[in-house]
Amino acid sequence: MSRLMLAGGANLVDRVNALARSVPTWPIYLAGLIYPALLFWQAITGALGADPVKAMEHALGIWALRLIVLGLAITPARRLLRLNLMKFRRAIGLVAFWFVCLHFLTWAVLDMGLLWGQIAADIAKRPYVTAGIVGLLALIPLAATSTDSAIRRMGPVRWRRLHRLVHVAALAGAIHYVWLVKAWPVEPFIYLGLILAFQAIRLRHFLRIGWQAGSAG
Repeated sequence: MSRLMLAGGANLVDRVNALARSVPTWPIYLAGLIYPALLFWQAITGALGADPVKAMEHALGIWALRLIVLGLAITPARRLLRLNLMKFRRAIGLVAFWFVCLHFLTWAVLDMGLLWGQIAADIAKRPYVTAGIVGLLALIPLAATSTDSAIRRMGPVRWRRLHRLVHVAALAGAIHYVWLVKAWPVEPFIYLGLILAFQAIRLRHFLRIGWQAGSAG
């Protein structure tokens, strides 16, 4: 019975992988353009409530964090489940970065009115703002080196090392969300828990590789 279940699961994964190979990545980029435009339209038509700027900030920020978590889940899914969605990781990461930038600009331009002195004071004094800026800064070099030409210039080893910053960005984004909320809802801690779980899986993987290399030596 267990063998049949394993075989059925493997067949399902193979079908999903085959389907994923046939699906293009451009709908992800298109959704990354449509969603902010829809939010802006809802804001100017009054559909986002009494404080549309805050509503836009929250929506863009939460979807950026969701996409970052989704992007982090792709590697563990491949290692643990043989589910290969790697072709979508770049698109997911770039759209996440785009949403983070829009989240920041909504705050800096529409909420703070580009008052740079007050913006700098908030970054220095408010821990959740500081964490958010750390996440944004960590994502910038990743977005700047997301092309195939950047990988060729840097080499795959240096490129992979640089792109470990995604874990810094993810953790900073989750902490930003946890510190931002006034009460203690479950959702921010779910994202934080998932990110920590992915970190633990990654650490276990590298420890196992190191142990195997040591045993072989």
